[in-house]
Amino acid sequence: MPQRKFSVLVIAHGRAAHLQQLLTGVERSLEPPGEVVLVYMDEPHPEELSCSLPLRIHHVSSGGAETGLPLARARNTAAAVATFPYLVFLDVDCIPSAELFTAMVDAIEGKPVLAMAEPRYLRAALETGFSYDDSSLVEASVAHHARRSLAEGGNESRHEMFWSLGFSIKAELFGRLGGFDGGFTGYGGEDTDFAFRVRSAGIPMRFVTEALFHQHHGVHKPPLNHFEAIVANARLFHERWGSWPMEGWLGAFASAGLLEWNPESTVLTMLRTPTRAEIESARSSDPY
Repeated sequence: MPQRKFSVLVIAHGRAAHLQQLLTGVERSLEPPGEVVLVYMDEPHPEELSCSLPLRIHHVSSGGAETGLPLARARNTAAAVATFPYLVFLDVDCIPSAELFTAMVDAIEGKPVLAMAEPRYLRAALETGFSYDDSSLVEASVAHHARRSLAEGGNESRHEMFWSLGFSIKAELFGRLGGFDGGFTGYGGEDTDFAFRVRSAGIPMRFVTEALFHQHHGVHKPPLNHFEAIVANARLFHERWGSWPMEGWLGAFASAGLLEWNPESTVLTMLRTPTRAEIESARSSDPY
């Protein structure tokens, strides 16, 4: 089979080690991309990288009303400058399995569809010299409890389960949908909003069985470090769609006395912001 032309798109900020491991994973793919488009956010002088594939680097900076990193604009920039008709987006802290790209491009050939990879979460940081074969990565990782069965079928309308850490879509369709909405600033909600616009356009979801390995790093449970962005983005999402995204996180914030909210509410009232001690105590070394 002749190599199909597709672009891998990555946005990054301050994750040089993760990014290099991503590129190493991309290089070992059984069907490599025609290019890797890398968009740095607020990082004018990034570290040098090793990549045997065509690597195109662009930069975006925060500005205007944006708070936090310009995630939506960076993804849209990557898509706008990509050369090829199929787009595969990867988060900077992910490593593709050897057959992932083949599955992701297979999924979007033919009728319009939005495809998502199956995430597996590494239990610990990769050590120097770690083997990048899929069996070793599977052994070192765990499946996400809410997503491990989505690829079994019958989930074409489960757009609420979409995450942007690894997905594919035709470039023409991405442009027609308008990409990600820059009104969502910082962390949370922009991927669900995108998926809901996909659903409104009558386009199905497809969850593939091939894995995307998420590299281990510290997390906050709940993500109190993104509290204000999550609240602002949840309000915007509810205003647009009439439902709440990120209900688990909002519920945890409410239980901690930070919000007045419940799933049946039409408003979300911020009572206070988390203290530095509360944010620090939410740190976790769990895989996800």
